[in-house]
Amino acid sequence: MTESDSQPVVLITGAAVRLGAACARLLHDKGCNIVIHCNRSITDANSLAETLNAQRNDSARVLQADLADTQAVLQLGEDAIAAWGRLDVLVNNASAFYPTPLENISDDQWDDLFASNAKSPLLLAHATAEALKKQKGCIINISDTHTQQGLKNHAVYIMAKSALEGLTRTLARDLAPDIRVNAIAPGAILWADQGNDHSEAIKEKIIEEISLKRMGTPEDIAQAVLFLVQQGTYMTGTVLHVDGGR
Repeated sequence: MTESDSQPVVLITGAAVRLGAACARLLHDKGCNIVIHCNRSITDANSLAETLNAQRNDSARVLQADLADTQAVLQLGEDAIAAWGRLDVLVNNASAFYPTPLENISDDQWDDLFASNAKSPLLLAHATAEALKKQKGCIINISDTHTQQGLKNHAVYIMAKSALEGLTRTLARDLAPDIRVNAIAPGAILWADQGNDHSEAIKEKIIEEISLKRMGTPEDIAQAVLFLVQQGTYMTGTVLHVDGGR
């Protein structure tokens, strides 16, 4: 990020809860101003912004947008830049995740899963490229380690995340040398909120498959994001796996 009188600005999609909120808190601690995007989690987003602004005045703002709405996504990019007149980092974190058994896949599921996991990251890259270029900034896409091994009953989700990794490699070429574009593929970090009933036996089996024999934490992903922002200055087009060796 370039030197400036103003604070570096980071837009994080899906930043109200879980991994996105952990990234927002850590990058804020490191001196960044944070644009917290949310869709339905407006209460959590406002609460996080209030906490961050109490720590440093006017350092966090909330923007609400439906990532399935093309115009709303493009407007999100414009509004994020307008918040402080610059943008240094785009973190495409928001992600719909639920099973789609082959016999029941619908067009609505296809559109929903691709909207957050693949289409909106492309649209936001388009909307923010010029601003990011001015700051020699970076884009970080949050993928999933399951793109390498598949995930039963999640064909559409895995296809969408695989598209996101392909987008990462392509944008790394399209936006070079001014903007770095990388992805992070988390492993077992948090159990899904919905759509996946993980019994204790299944949880134990998953942990047994992890080389480090433990779950990761949202802070592990936030640290990886921070690394790509601050230290990964000779990295682009890379998918960084943060999965405990699974």
